[in-house]
Amino acid sequence: MADKKVLIVYAHQEPRSFNGSLKTTAVEELSRQGCAVTVSDLYAMGFEPRTMRQDIVGDLSNPKHFNYGVEVYEAFKKRSLTSDILAEQKKVQEADLVIFQFPLYWMSTPAILKGWMDRVLCQGFAFRFPDFYYDTGYFKDKLALLSLTTGGTAEMYSKSGDMGDIRYYLWPLQHGILRFCGFKVLAPQISFAPEFVSQEERKLMVASWAQRLKNIWEEEPIDCSPACYFDQ
Repeated sequence: MADKKVLIVYAHQEPRSFNGSLKTTAVEELSRQGCAVTVSDLYAMGFEPRTMRQDIVGDLSNPKHFNYGVEVYEAFKKRSLTSDILAEQKKVQEADLVIFQFPLYWMSTPAILKGWMDRVLCQGFAFRFPDFYYDTGYFKDKLALLSLTTGGTAEMYSKSGDMGDIRYYLWPLQHGILRFCGFKVLAPQISFAPEFVSQEERKLMVASWAQRLKNIWEEEPIDCSPACYFDQ
């Protein structure tokens, strides 16, 4: 795997957090395999999550009526997006596997990570509607994986639990964003309630993640069709 490149998009404020441990474990294990690993530590970078006029360098295509989606598409074609967006796009373009490491916030990602997706995965770069999306998406030769932590237990995130089936939460991320851009999506790595288990159980979670990564390149993508999430 010496020729494989991995991007870890990491969204947690505290390096010593459990999310930080999972990120470090991924870096160590994948590097041990000979992979080239890059980490985008969004909080440490001070990554701007807001989609703004300032994302476009130079003149707008329609200065009278600002349409962010249209303008960033035109700016991408002219290479006139801001340097922080272009830098992240270069990392994605070079990666064979993109891992998103984050805590679940209000049934979704932290705002800083959602902002990364909003700004980086723009039309022209990640997809082009209506010709290149889902099976024909630009990232059809890349793998993507969500590694996330929750505040509640696995039972809480079951169909009969208080929070409902966690697959419903992952639908917009795995199907609506990653698969839409063409990624082959691997099964999520979910670490349930690390704050409320013993130190030994946390070590086992980290060890399980490390063990999975040893064989990550042999995994098959999951089914991201609507039936996978809602008809079971």
